[in-house]
Amino acid sequence: MQIHEIMSRHIHLVRPEETLQSAASIMAERDVAFLPVVDASGLVGTLTDRDVILRAVAPGLNAEATLVSDIMTTDITYCFDDESARTVLANMQALHLRRIAVLDRQNRLVGVVSRTDFARHGL
Repeated sequence: MQIHEIMSRHIHLVRPEETLQSAASIMAERDVAFLPVVDASGLVGTLTDRDVILRAVAPGLNAEATLVSDIMTTDITYCFDDESARTVLANMQALHLRRIAVLDRQNRLVGVVSRTDFARHGL
């Protein structure tokens, strides 16, 4: 089984120049804990609920003045849509990741895969 068979294709994006307030609103409205951050060049980072808590809330940053680019994770872990699901799951487990971005071989963002996606498919 390959990642494209189990990944979520309906993803919500955020841009680096958006405010943390805007990104957090998207997370709350869509009930998601992970947002890929994209600009004209493609995927430039990720924003998780953990990033928000540790890099913005804990230090007391103003959500209306803080930009996504100020707190996003730029060391991006991703996989390709044609990779083996078992291999990707093993990598995610080794890195203690709950979800990662999925790219095609042209480095375009095409989805997100989470541990829940693997569980739904019996992996």
